Amino acid sequence: MAGAESPAGARGSVWTWRPVARDALLARAFHSCTELKGRFYLVGGLLEGGARVPSSDTVIFDPAGGQVVRLAARSSPLRSHHDAALVGGRWLCVVGGWDGSRRLATVAALDTESGVWEVWTANPGNCPPAGLSSHTCTRLSDRELRVSGREGGTRTQRRYGSIYTLKLDHSTRTYCYKEEGCHTVSRSGHCAALLPTTGPHPGHQLLLFGGCNSAEPEVAGQWSHGKIKEEPLAAPHLLEQLARLVSSGQGLQQGPQSLRHHSCSVVGPFAVLFGGETLTRARDTICNDLYIYDTRKTPPLWFHFPCTDRGLKRVGHRTCLWNDQLYLVGGFGEDGRTASPQVCILELFV
Repeated sequence: MAGAESPAGARGSVWTWRPVARDALLARAFHSCTELKGRFYLVGGLLEGGARVPSSDTVIFDPAGGQVVRLAARSSPLRSHHDAALVGGRWLCVVGGWDGSRRLATVAALDTESGVWEVWTANPGNCPPAGLSSHTCTRLSDRELRVSGREGGTRTQRRYGSIYTLKLDHSTRTYCYKEEGCHTVSRSGHCAALLPTTGPHPGHQLLLFGGCNSAEPEVAGQWSHGKIKEEPLAAPHLLEQLARLVSSGQGLQQGPQSLRHHSCSVVGPFAVLFGGETLTRARDTICNDLYIYDTRKTPPLWFHFPCTDRGLKRVGHRTCLWNDQLYLVGGFGEDGRTASPQVCILELFV
């Protein structure tokens, strides 16, 4: 079992990623991983480092039984560095990404009931980004996503990042982008977390972490109380463990600097970040650190739990919350080229 000791100030606490499944079909990075009705849907990604053409596989992992199957669906899209979100409790919408030749802003959707991939069409009035990769899509409602990240390639990208609202209509199989008036720092390979806000005016805010040289999170949207319909949190044990873990640590005002292609999952008031690639070093750039962003206090605090096990280094991976457990799926390891075939769960000994 691979483990990690906590830093000074949290002695006696340890965390680990414990392997629970292994299958060659899971070995990929820069894919999407979305939970629906107790199954994880993995779409696309790169099967090895340096690959130019992404996979068109759709793989389904059943965490309860440990089974892994490849979905035999026609017209499965070639995609990597994309993002995905659920619509209508049935359609898995894949937004943007790299198809092997260009960056896209289109929407492809898997009808999970029929097992058929559909290409949705843009509505009149659609104002799409120039092309998206290593961006984020955050679900605000069953018909609306918030898309953030740098547009275009390295030669055409802007000096700032745009924010788009993406409206989806599964009844007509259509979508429509609308660019918001605000901008962010130019980011790529960042993560986004929709977190509750406290104080006299509670509500929600969408925070962006990493993907640029700054260590500061950036607000990509704010909503007053009742505007965002919260899903019931089905992770009471994990929430309790995270609270106990941070209570034994030393909170910091500043988070990780220059981190990209890491994972992020929201567990109640916590954003849990893991791994990624740092832009501050020329060598040994892939990380295995665990960060917890705690919004229960003002200002929020960061907690850093480093790791000494180099076998846990990951980049381009995903974490997914299900059944009171946080799962780690895929990603390249320390060499930045070999994809992990493992699925692991986060264990906190506190």
